[in-house]
Amino acid sequence: MSVADSRPAALDRVPCTIVTGFLGSGKTTLIRHVLENARGKRLAVIVNEFGDVGIDGEILKGCGVDSCPEENIVELANGCICCTVADDFVPALDAILALEPKVDHILIETSGLALPKPLVQAFHWPAIKSRVTVDGVVAVVDGEALASGRVAHDHDALAAQRAADDSLDHDDPIEEVFDDQIACADLVLLTKADLINEAGQAKARAALDAELPKGVRVVSVTDGRIDPAILMGLGVGTENDIENRKTHHDDELDHDHDDFDSFVVEVPEITDPAEFAARVARAADEADVLRVKGFLPVAGKSMRLLVQAVGPRVAHHFDRPWGTGARTGRLVAIGLKGLDRAKVEAILAGESVAA
Repeated sequence: MSVADSRPAALDRVPCTIVTGFLGSGKTTLIRHVLENARGKRLAVIVNEFGDVGIDGEILKGCGVDSCPEENIVELANGCICCTVADDFVPALDAILALEPKVDHILIETSGLALPKPLVQAFHWPAIKSRVTVDGVVAVVDGEALASGRVAHDHDALAAQRAADDSLDHDDPIEEVFDDQIACADLVLLTKADLINEAGQAKARAALDAELPKGVRVVSVTDGRIDPAILMGLGVGTENDIENRKTHHDDELDHDHDDFDSFVVEVPEITDPAEFAARVARAADEADVLRVKGFLPVAGKSMRLLVQAVGPRVAHHFDRPWGTGARTGRLVAIGLKGLDRAKVEAILAGESVAA
């Protein structure tokens, strides 16, 4: 084995910058500026913004820069990335990581309504955790809107985006989504600085200071013009600290939607994660469960088992030790209205059920 081959896998992980913020805050303008000023870095982009002709992957594909050719830009148009992460995000990463020549850095532009935390948590999934890391989460905030007392310039546009996204499984007030985006940020960019007077800047900064975790920097920008070195190379490894980023959804294993039923299933300690994953897949097949997510205790293991499933596709891994409280297994099951709770519970308990 050569010296290079013996390096720890962590040294080979591709850094990813997650860019979050509402529709119209300036995310795409920012990313285009970064692409045009990459200074030799070979970049790739996963863009999840959709539903607006002026804000989509075509803007980025039109950059025509050598650092990020068109094939390095992957569009996810099937819905909010935090709600379709298993279906869309992992395959997109696979495609980018297979590119030749290899990319140096990946920029991920989320949908305006995305919650960053579930996306960052996905970086712990076994399929990707040894290949990528979250270099940092950048929250792009509409400074002009914040200076006028709003968290977004056009609430109607956000409402239309929400209505157009059939996959969206969280229906939170805009202010809560904003709080969650800020809570996960390693850096905040206050955009449209040229449109804000000194008093407006002070008001916007005060609103951010009330929500921001200690030590998170706020940088004012105009037209996305910022040195890319400020955004890339933060080296935070946000996935390793994400459980300390407190959001509105920390006590929820998932979020309701008007067209869905959901309930929590209490699960006693299990002995075989693979066998239990097969039960979850069976629940999808026989009881029409769409999603499952939660934590389980495993006999002889001090770590809790995180289980996530989209239909019959089930992923599980040990994420962190149990706290000082009881080792209580809880899974959220989600399906369309009328989901048969008794049947789901029986399947997850390993019982036979009538067809």
